[in-house]
Amino acid sequence: MNRQRKLFSAEHELFRDTVARFIAQEITPHHYQWEQEGLVPRELWRKAGAAGILLPSTPEEYGGGGGDFLHTIIVVEEIARALATGVTGFTTHSDIVAPYLLNFGTERQKQRDLPGMAQGDIVASIAMTEPGAGSDVKAIRTAAARAQGGYVINGQKTFITNGFHADRVLVVAKTDPAAGARGISLFWVDTATPGFTRGRLLDKIGQKAQDTAELFFQDMFVPDQDMLGEPGQGFGYLMKELVRERLMIAVRCAMALESALQWTVDYTKDRRAFDRALIDNQHIRFKLADIKTLAAATRAFVDGCVQQYLDGELDAGGAAMAKLWASEATSAIDDLLQFHGGYGYMREYPIARAYTDVRPNRIYGGASEVMRELIARTL
Repeated sequence: MNRQRKLFSAEHELFRDTVARFIAQEITPHHYQWEQEGLVPRELWRKAGAAGILLPSTPEEYGGGGGDFLHTIIVVEEIARALATGVTGFTTHSDIVAPYLLNFGTERQKQRDLPGMAQGDIVASIAMTEPGAGSDVKAIRTAAARAQGGYVINGQKTFITNGFHADRVLVVAKTDPAAGARGISLFWVDTATPGFTRGRLLDKIGQKAQDTAELFFQDMFVPDQDMLGEPGQGFGYLMKELVRERLMIAVRCAMALESALQWTVDYTKDRRAFDRALIDNQHIRFKLADIKTLAAATRAFVDGCVQQYLDGELDAGGAAMAKLWASEATSAIDDLLQFHGGYGYMREYPIARAYTDVRPNRIYGGASEVMRELIARTL
């Protein structure tokens, strides 16, 4: 499972070592405590920035690492390998929000905020989901009414990754409610703006150290210069960037499944029952063989999709298939937990945390049911 893959160069693997070392030293020893507190400390963002973990694929002219998409993939994979789910927000910040700025922002917006994001001085988030609108983005109700010199935004968002720490939030709002998808725009909002408030940290069943919050906007004025891109083009921007986001979710799931399988193989070799190692039980051994095959197929498919993305060939349907397959494959973690017996239900064992922490990959970024609909449209 850990063989070197053809996608990555020797330089990529050196970067992987840097990321893995940072996680082992700065995150893993403290992760349990942060789970109790509901978020990671703000200073961790600055440490990650200093280590080059943030914005690894952003051009150096904007303060980023100057790497390619594979540097992004490495950060996603190493966070997943270590089950460091308290910092999945690093990739939201670096590899979901930052590309919106790069692709659709003004030069002023890029120069002003990307260097701070790379250093960890600015934490960024994207606010899309609402209490009544998840995968159906067109159903959002947050409204941005035209005003002199800008827009006045009213509404609320929920399940927002990095919402508690965020200094800047990419807010999805309707500028023309009658225009449907063509009435959605994006706003790059400073959280110090009057009218912006944060709700409670949400109490999730998993990813407990990942800061997830509610956001509220009441008569919040946003100047024209803080709109991202063109008015009414927000939905198109979202659909374009979701290809990248869904591929990263697939990458995360492929690594999570491989890691969970390895923990279980190690456990079943050491754990004895009825005078033999658990892995000597044919049912367990055969089930693990099935899951190893599933993990290998998932890895091959996802890596192929990554190569397609690098070649500019991965479309929305392909990204949907990658996310659907890889996220649904992680349902095998249920069987892997079963082979740990009662210990599999104890959060001190990583398999227990994986059971809840990996589960939302079938929901966010577009639920599995939505992925099936997108794929069906390509038939």
